[in-house]
Amino acid sequence: MAIEVFNRYENKYVFDHAAYQKLYGDLLEYMEPDAYNKQHEFYSITNLYYDTEHDTLIRNSLAKPKYKEKLRLRAYGVPDGDSKVYLEIKKKVFGLVNKRRTSLKLNEAYDFVRTGIEPEYRDGMNKQVIEELKYFLSRYELLPKVYLSYERKAMFCKDNRDLRITFDTNIRSRRYDLKLESGPYGELLLPEGQWLMEVKAEKTIPVWLANLLSEHRLYRTSFSKYGNEYKKMLKDSASEREIMLYA
Repeated sequence: MAIEVFNRYENKYVFDHAAYQKLYGDLLEYMEPDAYNKQHEFYSITNLYYDTEHDTLIRNSLAKPKYKEKLRLRAYGVPDGDSKVYLEIKKKVFGLVNKRRTSLKLNEAYDFVRTGIEPEYRDGMNKQVIEELKYFLSRYELLPKVYLSYERKAMFCKDNRDLRITFDTNIRSRRYDLKLESGPYGELLLPEGQWLMEVKAEKTIPVWLANLLSEHRLYRTSFSKYGNEYKKMLKDSASEREIMLYA
């Protein structure tokens, strides 16, 4: 069963394919691929981010407050209307990431966000998270704003399952056709061959990992997929206005 409620720190790094290959090989001494990646090279993650008409949630997030929150709908692979998906609140408080999610059918999730009326409870749903989602939805008038997909490799530490590292590539986004069932296509958010690594831990990272990151000259960066997509959208819109002005 997927973990539905957890708290952890997340540190992010961006680098090219050559750096990824070198680091991944060294990590295998301490870590192992998760159960799915032992059988498949990647798994596909698709997300739909919700926000207000005027992008309140992402604008607040980019202002770097002590507290920020987002709502997203996530699927593994390309779902259909009856597929299991996860509706998730993601909060960050003083650097600590809190995620709370519940499984729903795709069409149930769409209706829940659109109407604010919770679906009929059944086994597999998290009642407490459903109530929290209902309260969240009562505070904002939300619309689907951004589709984001990527291919992921994930690893767990062999002797500490609280330490997890993920590698995401082929990160794509779009602001049209905002349906998870439409499949992963859109504009690349990072240049081809670039990787986003996230180190996820409940406490501080182990010394061996800190040493590895130092050896490979990898340094933390601030990278929010939705945040970077939003900034890219603003930049592209400004460029389009400038072209039209001087056309």
